Amino acid sequence: MTISHKLFAQMRAATRSLLRRPPAAARTVLRASLEHAATLSASASASAAAATIAAGNAAAREAFDAASHGSSKDPFSDMLAGLNRIAQPGAAFDPALPDALPGRVVEASYTNDAGTRHYKLYVPASHAAQAAQAAQSAQAAPAPLLVMLHGCTQNPDDFALGTGMNALAEEAGCLVAYPAQSQAANPSRCWNWFNAVDQQHGQGEPSIIAGITAEIMARYAVDPRQVYVAGLSAGGAMAAIMGTLYPDLYAAVGVHSGLPFAAAHDLPSAMAAMKGDFRRPPAPASALPIIVFHGDRDTTVHPANGDELVERRRRHPHDAVDVEPGQVPDGHAYTRTLHRRRDGSVHAEHWVVHGSGHAWSGGDARGSYTDARGPNASAAMLRFFRTAR
Repeated sequence: MTISHKLFAQMRAATRSLLRRPPAAARTVLRASLEHAATLSASASASAAAATIAAGNAAAREAFDAASHGSSKDPFSDMLAGLNRIAQPGAAFDPALPDALPGRVVEASYTNDAGTRHYKLYVPASHAAQAAQAAQSAQAAPAPLLVMLHGCTQNPDDFALGTGMNALAEEAGCLVAYPAQSQAANPSRCWNWFNAVDQQHGQGEPSIIAGITAEIMARYAVDPRQVYVAGLSAGGAMAAIMGTLYPDLYAAVGVHSGLPFAAAHDLPSAMAAMKGDFRRPPAPASALPIIVFHGDRDTTVHPANGDELVERRRRHPHDAVDVEPGQVPDGHAYTRTLHRRRDGSVHAEHWVVHGSGHAWSGGDARGSYTDARGPNASAAMLRFFRTAR
């Protein structure tokens, strides 16, 4: 076996980062590396691929994997790069690591007839303090809840780190839930947005995500009028599904680099949808307010999907449209388009980030699929959710 100089440099960097960490952090990083190793082993299994995506041929599955999460031809190198990233100070695999936020992270799982999914919940310090006081006096003030759905190959910790959503939620007093897609359900940990069963109310993965949302609402003081769902890529497509199927549960939707509801029904149509050729089912009776982010250089999910997500929210062709160009200092230019109802309220907000690819705009480079040069999608989504009605 020949190890390239580049690969060896990655090994040295990962090792140096690991040695600088305290013992507890080191154990966390090693756990994460073992998970990565398990991922590589599982990905090598052809039977696992056939069991989760669809009954497609091997060439189609390979193309789907490459398109959906940008996997390289060197998974061992990718694993080392990931190990080096999570070993950096402040990585979110352990909430107790340096630069952790004052709130707490709760780990739990939810099970129904469709299966079991684990999830993590960030409880801001302000909400935890109110809950402690409420135990002795009145009930705690209800807080907003945001459900965040990660993209392919990601997990709740990586997604929380890359989006920086917990830090913003701490300031806003918002609970943030991160459901985790299981590798048994999809080898690449993609939410199965393209499966017909996962596009039905009360069935499949939507029923599990809705169940997680309802469980958190039952256990914590949550304002039922301020429950939102957002996601990236496959998670963004699933967020669009959740907003369509459960308009009584969620108040607004955020989709970053995702696809519209029922854009595909199997593997071939999923591949077509990601290229911009998607299905157009009948529009839902009621469309929730939506904020959409998409890079115009996205070669994984065509930006036409973002246009379609917004277009489906338009009910009247004569609604007011405001176009606001902008520029991030030393970063990307962008175009923000607001779609207003006749009463002036915004029901759709569309951000096109010029020059950005398939990445969370304004995200933290320590997380995967982020672009720090773009406008801050996390801050924009929280602001939109607070004002959306």
